[in-house]
Amino acid sequence: MLKSDRESDGVRTLPRGLIYLIDISIVLFCLAFSRLLRHNFRFEKTLESVTFVYGSALVINSILFYFFRTYYGIVRYTTVRDSFRIITLNLLASVAYIIVKLASSRYGEMVDGKPIEYLSWVSIFINFFVVTVALIGYKTVVRYAYKAYFLGVIHKDKIKVAIYDAEEEGLSAKRALTDNTYSNLKVVCFLDDNPNKRNKTIERIPIFSTEESTYRKLKEEEIQLILIAKENISHAKLNEIVDAALIQGIRVQQIPPLDKWLHGKLVSEQIKDVKIEDLLERDVIEINNESVFNEIKNKKVVVTGAAGSIGSEIVRQLLKLKPAMVILCDKAESPLHELQLEVEERYGAKQVKTFIGDICDPLRMEQLFEVYSPEIVFHAAAYKHVPMMESNPSVAVINNVFGTKLLADLSVANHVEKFVMVSTDKAVNPTNVMGASKRIAEIFIQSYNRHQESFQKEDTTAKATKFITTRFGNVLGSNGSVIPRFKKQIEKGGPITITHPEITRYFMTIPEACQLVIEAGVMGTGGEIFVFDMGQPVKIVDLARKMILLSGRTPEVDIKTVFTGLRPGEKLYEELLNNAENTLPTYHEKIMIAQVREYDFVWVESQIKKLVDCARKHYTYDTVSKMKELVPEYISNNSAFESLDAVPAAKK
Repeated sequence: MLKSDRESDGVRTLPRGLIYLIDISIVLFCLAFSRLLRHNFRFEKTLESVTFVYGSALVINSILFYFFRTYYGIVRYTTVRDSFRIITLNLLASVAYIIVKLASSRYGEMVDGKPIEYLSWVSIFINFFVVTVALIGYKTVVRYAYKAYFLGVIHKDKIKVAIYDAEEEGLSAKRALTDNTYSNLKVVCFLDDNPNKRNKTIERIPIFSTEESTYRKLKEEEIQLILIAKENISHAKLNEIVDAALIQGIRVQQIPPLDKWLHGKLVSEQIKDVKIEDLLERDVIEINNESVFNEIKNKKVVVTGAAGSIGSEIVRQLLKLKPAMVILCDKAESPLHELQLEVEERYGAKQVKTFIGDICDPLRMEQLFEVYSPEIVFHAAAYKHVPMMESNPSVAVINNVFGTKLLADLSVANHVEKFVMVSTDKAVNPTNVMGASKRIAEIFIQSYNRHQESFQKEDTTAKATKFITTRFGNVLGSNGSVIPRFKKQIEKGGPITITHPEITRYFMTIPEACQLVIEAGVMGTGGEIFVFDMGQPVKIVDLARKMILLSGRTPEVDIKTVFTGLRPGEKLYEELLNNAENTLPTYHEKIMIAQVREYDFVWVESQIKKLVDCARKHYTYDTVSKMKELVPEYISNNSAFESLDAVPAAKK
């Protein structure tokens, strides 16, 4: 329940009637002063002139006060808008005085043939400025006296703050913090990259550059917080500020854009810590929107694994391209239901169909293709957690290999135009079951495409399905990924668990990854394995340390780091390309084509049949051994299956 104005800060407010009496008294006093000033401080000679002048002023200002509600506000919260209201009121009062003067000159009493001058032009002119200054001045004095005394009692020890951005956004943030009764933040300086602003001031607040030495100075001045007010700050600049600030033990938070402020006001709940995702993000990518739009528009598209992190974002981005229909296929009922509600609300129910089904269920998948006749398939469904798949290799094969093969066969049988598979960097030189299963799926998809092309050469009227593979690394915030886990551990007070001090990973945002998946799917002509520019790899221990610092805690003091050892099948470093592979460029600088070893489809299909048969019997070691035959570069790491790598190839 909201408190009333009088109770909101524990300080009583003056009744409206008393404020009205103060305001009207100031008006009458200023009018008297203006007339005295005009007449060289000679007092009124007749009671009639006093009664007429001040009676008229009382009536005029009472009416204007009522309509302008100047006595309704709380004096200590007087704003610039209130000041403009007072100025407007006094202008109208002056106009009324002029009307009274003209009327009295024409219809008033005469002395020696001349009208009595109750109000002179000079008095009216002087009065306007005097009363304006007096009314605004006394309210301003009350406001600053209140801040100086009462807010000093409320917040004796304010947190010193620097605001990054000496433009409109930064200045608005400064004013909002200054005007906020309960804010315990004190803005002591601005930071800005513009060299022309260096060593200048805004509203008596100095402006500093963002050089490295500045942050040492901020530390010396006991500044504890930097607020990022600039809306369109680049990721590189944000990282630069955060890194320099954290070295000095200064926290960094972000202020939302002006249009996101609640009712035009900044509240403390809107000031958020900089998230690690903000620092790992890269600048927005540009894709060939026209080509993508033309490819997807009015098409029926199936997305498998639609309820997952990648699948759901693919769905969101596809719906923006005006497809005829997007079929959301997944076996996870609750997440699929949540996604359905979200996209139907945003894009309408006609475009979206949900289909609960397991990609390893042949009859159910046949029904999917028969009912909806899709023209494009985005295959994102997969088991992806490395340690779990290392303990359940037969299930990894059935889902990731057989499920992919089943969908590919149905796509060919139902004349699907394109089949786009989402793969992983763990398929390169795999050291675990999950990565090997995805590599086998890649091999099958690529060889199947070549097989289709050979048939098309014999029969030019046949329409072959184009099979395309996309391969990338970790995405920020995906289900079960390292960043959400670290956040939970930090919230609990630690410790943060990391498998190895040297482990590194590539990171990409989910929207960026999905944009590139769709773009690659459009540009692909069949048989390609597209790899994405993942940027620079990130050391996980550095990632954890930065997340601790961003939370306002000190690594190894407030939150400990514990190294648990590599999990089964886990790599220290992920790769996007095999050592023997090269890449070819595409028109998009962030998408490349991997030059990989090609396999004969007939041999691959026969081997996969044997592999799946073995997996269906859940023969663990036989299944993994068969996987190693299909993928010779699959060498197990920190796994029970390392023993299979020691067996000579001739005896396997």
